[in-house]
Amino acid sequence: MFHQYLPSRRKVGRIILPLAAVFVLASCSDKPADGGAPGGMKVPVSVITVEPSRAEMFADLPGRVEAIRDAQIRARVTGIVTGIHFEQGSDVKEGQLLFTIDPAPYKAARDQAAAMLKQAQADAGAARTLSKRYETLIKANAVSRQDYDNAVARTAQADAAIASAKAALQAADIDLGYTKITSPIDGRIGKSLVTEGALVSASSATQLATVQQLDRVYVDSMRSTAELAQLRKAIADGTLKQAGDGAAQAQALMDGGELYAEPGRLLFSGVSVDPTTGQVVLRSEFPNPDKILLPGMYVRVRLQQGIDEKALMVPQQALQRTADGRSSLMLVKDGKVAVSPVLTGPSMNGKVVVTSGLQAGDAVIVEGFQKIRPGAPVQPMPWKADGAQQQPKPDQPQGGEQPAGQAG
Repeated sequence: MFHQYLPSRRKVGRIILPLAAVFVLASCSDKPADGGAPGGMKVPVSVITVEPSRAEMFADLPGRVEAIRDAQIRARVTGIVTGIHFEQGSDVKEGQLLFTIDPAPYKAARDQAAAMLKQAQADAGAARTLSKRYETLIKANAVSRQDYDNAVARTAQADAAIASAKAALQAADIDLGYTKITSPIDGRIGKSLVTEGALVSASSATQLATVQQLDRVYVDSMRSTAELAQLRKAIADGTLKQAGDGAAQAQALMDGGELYAEPGRLLFSGVSVDPTTGQVVLRSEFPNPDKILLPGMYVRVRLQQGIDEKALMVPQQALQRTADGRSSLMLVKDGKVAVSPVLTGPSMNGKVVVTSGLQAGDAVIVEGFQKIRPGAPVQPMPWKADGAQQQPKPDQPQGGEQPAGQAG
């Protein structure tokens, strides 16, 4: 009689089908609704807790190197170049002989001027003797007053002729001296723009070479008037404090990003604004003992702005770039990832100053971006700058936020 209590096949099917549907729904409910780790597990990420700190503020501006003194060596007389007396690209001293122009015609002109001076001196001697003789005779009424006056006038004319001859001789000496071209400054000379046998002209001032002083150089950079106004406002309202004694210092960054070894100083900020760009020139001076900075080279100038006593800084690697090129940070709020658009300021020592979009006490994700997305639950852990990551303890609760370390 046992078989009387067994359900029929139709009844069994009616029981099994609802149970299968229940199991399917239960298995679907096990999947995380937020796209996190299976079973609701939280992805471990490294974070820092942002705290205000003291930071020196800098501005990086594009700059161009200029020689402090740039002497163009040009011909001041016309003639044939007969000698080049320097090694191209070498250092030269002030007064060092660089070029020689054929002096023969200028020697002849100088000799002619000297002869004219002697003739003028001889004429003046005769006129002076005659004037003295007439001075004696006029007292005895032996000569007329007109003859005496003419003798005195000829003496004065002879003296003027001597002065003119001396000036002509001096001009001839100057032209003869110009046939030997010397360096006007200490510096490094570039390539020779002429060769021996070339004809150079005084009227067109033919350029022969260039000597540049390179032991110290200028670096000119540009800054907008709007940025200068913001800087003055920040210092005026106390957001920034003037660094040191107010003397602005400068540093140069080379093409590869390395810092130039010699510090410089800001000489002046332009007193006029370029009407086409709305910018002013800032000139800095740098020592250049090893001749690393060369005229025409482009560098970046880092100018000291002031000190921010409450700067919020994050490691460079914490910054994320959006599709439109803006910066953002991933924060941990209520145990989940939240994206915060930010505005950044200068970078220093691997950190970036965040000027907007971040508050003191925020937990910023620094490592572990590969497996997270906005809204995903995460397990925050203190970040260590050396890359070592503290693993969560087994008895730690998976929900909630762990205490985050501060940036090193």
